Amino acid sequence: MSRIQEELKKRILVLDGAMGTMIQGYQLTEADFRGERFAQHTCDLKGNNDLLNITKPIVIKEIHLAYLEAGADIIETNTFSSTSVSMLDYDLVDAVYDLNYEGARIAKEACIEYTKRNPEKPRFVAGSIGPTNRTASLSPDVNRPGFRNISFDELVNAYTLQIRGLIDGGADTLLVETIFDTLNAKAALFAAQNVFEEVGKEYPIMISGTITDASGRLLSGQTLEAFFISIKHVKPMSIGFNCALGASQLLPYSLQLSQICGDGTSAHPNAGLPNEFGEYDQNPEDMVRQLTPFLEHKTLNILGGCCGTSPDHIAAIAELAQQFQPREIPNHA
Repeated sequence: MSRIQEELKKRILVLDGAMGTMIQGYQLTEADFRGERFAQHTCDLKGNNDLLNITKPIVIKEIHLAYLEAGADIIETNTFSSTSVSMLDYDLVDAVYDLNYEGARIAKEACIEYTKRNPEKPRFVAGSIGPTNRTASLSPDVNRPGFRNISFDELVNAYTLQIRGLIDGGADTLLVETIFDTLNAKAALFAAQNVFEEVGKEYPIMISGTITDASGRLLSGQTLEAFFISIKHVKPMSIGFNCALGASQLLPYSLQLSQICGDGTSAHPNAGLPNEFGEYDQNPEDMVRQLTPFLEHKTLNILGGCCGTSPDHIAAIAELAQQFQPREIPNHA
């Protein structure tokens, strides 16, 4: 059993908050995103936040350190879109391994610093694996319902390269997150198992889906229970939900999951729902107020924040988490 799995049984682990929200605060320019290595690149690169792992590593490390200072136990690598599928839009497929390796390396450096300060509170790196910008289950063309713009094998190949970079860079666990299509997630999980066989070591896996609306389903149509049944065979360290919803909207699904899941459970909701400008207005106090019932009902083992959350939100969440015992993992799955 890994150290992070041991800690999961002792206390509620706190996951960090949004990366994009923090990066926006730096008001970086096109030149910042390009750096020296990509100064002559033919595509516009501003907005490709993962690229900053290579071109502005100090910025990314500062953000990690801010979340660690706030009390996060687990920080996510800045690699949400670091697959060959997503980087094709920027003509940066050749940089994918480096993006993931550097993303994990930077996060690991930050975690080592804070673990040395307090060995009783070890910090961990979660290799962030996003859903890509394509879906294996749905057609992008309403007039061609049988058409797919990516195959399962293509996704497996893309995720394999990403996972190799994350592991080589020092990730402690892999976080397959913001899942809107379970088939994409299954490709990532299959790739992870293949890489584990290659390196001769298994790493804990965290899985986090996204319920898109009040129907209680993923975008690809699965209910919560169907999603859980589809991925539980990999025996993940945790299963949960993030993004799309605020805490109050996510609570009933977290309660339902905690009743059927034999693994750890997690939630990292948005800071409420976006306003008409796509911004998140929920302050830390309101978010904690809405998160308290999750812990009162003992539904969670891991708690953090997604879109719109900041170190202030995570500091409030960390303080809340200390007041409650973690959900007991029943191991009945």
